[in-house]
Order: sequence, then C-alpha cells, then structure tokens
Amino acid sequence: MNIKRIAATISCSLMTVVAHAAVLPATQTDSQWFKDSAANVAAKAQVETKKTAKNVILFVGDGMSISTLTAARILQGQQQTGNQGGEEHFLSFEQFPRTALVKTYNTNQQTPDSAGTMTAMTTGVKTKAGMISISDTSLRGNCLSSKGNELVSLVDLANAKGLSTGVITTARLTHATPAAAYAKSPDRDWESDANLPAEAVANGCTDIASQLVMRDPANALTVALGGGRSYFLPKEVTDGENKAGKRKDGKDLTKAWVTNLSKAAYVWDKKGFDAVDVANTDHLLGLFNPSHMEYEADRNDDVAGEPSLTEMATKSLEILKKNDKGFLLIVESGRIDHGHHAGNASRALTDAVELSNAVKAAIDATSSDDTLIMVTADHSHVFTIAGYPKRGNPILGLVHDVDGSLALANDGKPYTTLAYTNGPGAVVGVRDDLTSVDTQNKDFMQQALIPMESETHAGEDISLHAMGPGSNLVQGVIEQNVIFHIINQAQQLGGTKY
Repeated sequence: MNIKRIAATISCSLMTVVAHAAVLPATQTDSQWFKDSAANVAAKAQVETKKTAKNVILFVGDGMSISTLTAARILQGQQQTGNQGGEEHFLSFEQFPRTALVKTYNTNQQTPDSAGTMTAMTTGVKTKAGMISISDTSLRGNCLSSKGNELVSLVDLANAKGLSTGVITTARLTHATPAAAYAKSPDRDWESDANLPAEAVANGCTDIASQLVMRDPANALTVALGGGRSYFLPKEVTDGENKAGKRKDGKDLTKAWVTNLSKAAYVWDKKGFDAVDVANTDHLLGLFNPSHMEYEADRNDDVAGEPSLTEMATKSLEILKKNDKGFLLIVESGRIDHGHHAGNASRALTDAVELSNAVKAAIDATSSDDTLIMVTADHSHVFTIAGYPKRGNPILGLVHDVDGSLALANDGKPYTTLAYTNGPGAVVGVRDDLTSVDTQNKDFMQQALIPMESETHAGEDISLHAMGPGSNLVQGVIEQNVIFHIINQAQQLGGTKY
C-alpha cells in the first residue's frame, strides 16, 4: 500500500471539491436564511467593546432555563401579528453580541437553590443552598456560625464608590434572589423578625427586611421595588389591602425608610407608584403586595393595582440616572420560577416575555457606550419541549404533526409540546385525554412524569447574555461566581485588583 499516493489522491479530490464549491449557487445565496445569517456574522465582526462601564444592569430571570427561553421566544413571536410561526423570533436580549453558559451548582448541592446561586453572582463566592451572602464555612440556620463569614456584595461595593443602587423584583423583596444583593443571612427564610429562631436572636442576627431598611444611609439602596409588604409591617397593622403585617417587634419599616433617608418615599399601589415625583425622590421603596407580586398574566386583576416589571425598571432608571457617578441595578423576574414550580408553563412564559420587555426598555433608556447590560438566570427547571410539532404549532398547544394531524402517544391520546419531568401535574394511573382540553388556558397545568407537590429546579447550565462595556468578558462556559468579577472589573468597583 502506497500511503503517500493515497494521501495525494485524497488531497487532490478535496481540492477539486473546494474548487467546484467556490461559487455558491443562487438558490443558496438568495435564501433569506443565508442573507440574514451572513448579516448577523458581519455585524458581530464589527462589535467593539469598551473595557469600563459607568452603569451596570443585571437582569435575572429566576428559573429561566434555556428551554424557557426557547418557549418564551416562540410564545412572544406567535403573539405578534405577521410573525411566520414564532420560531424565528428573538427575545430582546437574545441578539446581544456576547453569550456564555453558566454552571449553577451550590457547594453542597448538584441542583441548586436561588440563595446559593445569587450569592455567587453578587459576591463572587459559591456557597451552600439556603444561605445568603454567607460563606459556606457556616451552617445553614445557625447565626453564631455565620459571624465573621459575611460576604461583601456588589451593592456594598457600588455604594462605597458613590454609585446609586437598586433592586427590583416581582417576588418578595426579602426573597432569596433579591436579598442576596443587600442582606447577609445564614438562612433565606429569616425574612422578618417573626421567622428568627431563639438562637439567631440571642447571637445578634437580624431579619432580611430589617437589613434592607436599616442600612447605614451611606450604604442604602436608592430604589427597592417588589412584593413582601407584610414582612415590613407590625402584626398589629393592617395594610391598604386589608392584610396584617408579620413583624413581632412592632416596627413599621416603611415609616423607618422615609424617616431614615433623605428625600425618601414609600408607595404600595399603582396609583402611588405613578404619582412618584422622580425629580424630588432620591430613595424609593415600593411594596406592592403582602407577599409576591402577581404574575404578569394576572396583574390587571389586582385590586390595588401593581406596576409591571417594565414600569418598575423604567422608573428606577429615571431615579438612578440622576447620579452622575453611575449606578448598579439588579432586576429579578421572580415569578418565572413560581410558574414552573406550579407546573404552569403559561404563567412562567408570560413572565419571561415581560422580562424581555423590561430589558428592551432598559436598552432604550440607556447608552451602550457606558452601560453594561447582562441577562441571565439563577438556575433551570425540569421543563421540556418535546414531540415533533409542525412549525408554527401553538407552543402551549397539543402537538400536531407536519401534515396537520393530531399526534398521539402510545396510549392513543394527544399530548402537549411542553411538559415537566416532575411536579403537581404528574400522571398517576391512567393519563387524562386532552383532546377537548384548552391547553392554552393560563390555568392549564402541564402533565408531568414524577408526582411531586412542587416541580423542582434542574442542574444544567443556564445562559448569560451581555452588551455594552465589559461584555467582551462574557464568553465560554463559566462558573456562576464569575459574573461578580465581570461586573466588578467592568465597573471598577475595587473588590479585586486586576
């Protein structure tokens, strides 16, 4: 066997193929798919990224797995008139020039929780599940073990630099994800003083709501908007929606906010929110629900009225931009996670679409020359997109094959494109026949495999999307705590020497 002759023959054949392929046929180059993708690559080749950012906005879709992004983009696309099928649509941030994959595990759990994952993003340190900005050398739920193990957050660093800071969420402001931005607690459940065990009280730990309001004025949040009103009010006080507070210490933290800070305002409903005088408000606290805010799908049914995530982000930016030194804003769409836990894809995806709207509003309200915008999640969910539905098939609907016929499983019954591996929608015994069920109704619960009271998080990577100064650092597969360092370096917060 003459190896050299064989190699020469193969090389000659390859050169002939390449030569014939040098001129692409018109059927290829005239394709809109071809033109659009070529333009996409050309545009990315022109991207130039500055190293430092005056402002940073970090958006976190709680539980926003990659499958959630895919389904949400299709849903939003199908809601727009003239869209071919939804699949070709992009959420606002999916066309950002930089993208990375993010590993989400906690130091003690393969599949994480929000406290540990958000702590990684805000402090640069991974920790145990259930602990907020406390290193993993501590024990969850043990106050004494947390002493000396408190971590400095991005908010702390930004405030020390003289920047304005804000935290927005559709969940309770005291919930794990937003709390990791401003609080230090060995247990995510210590949201009010009523939740503190005797050991915590004896060893001087304070609840999360108190930590938000009773910060030193020099380290105070400029804007804090979300739910969780009852955690800030005494149990003897009834709020505007006739709900009693939870606090046992008799403190009204909403009044303390206004008293302790200059030009401070507190609002609890849409009317009050809309009436905020931005020019004369330097500190704004908004608590729009006793617990979590409504899902976006239900927001218009709220009796007192609630602002949307987009509206909260827009008004926050108006206040934060008054500081010439710059700002750090953290925005959480918290109820994507809750929709998934309930096995309810419709509400989860509608909240993901609203997050996309809020990102678009932030892009419009800032400049890519001085503002780094990052969009990510804290963890994923066991949420699936399955079957072989035809293009344009309603993403919340039953699967229809390419020929339009209803697809049937081996039990002779139809099934939905979206489903969960586990959760409250699990089939026990004979599977329901969905033929005459409106699976696109917002209350429909997707079927699941393993019966559980609440659907669970998942452990696969989530995505990170970025644009603006410092976004060039978003690349590859990264540990979640790298996000802290990207922001720290881009905004030169001083937490690390580079």
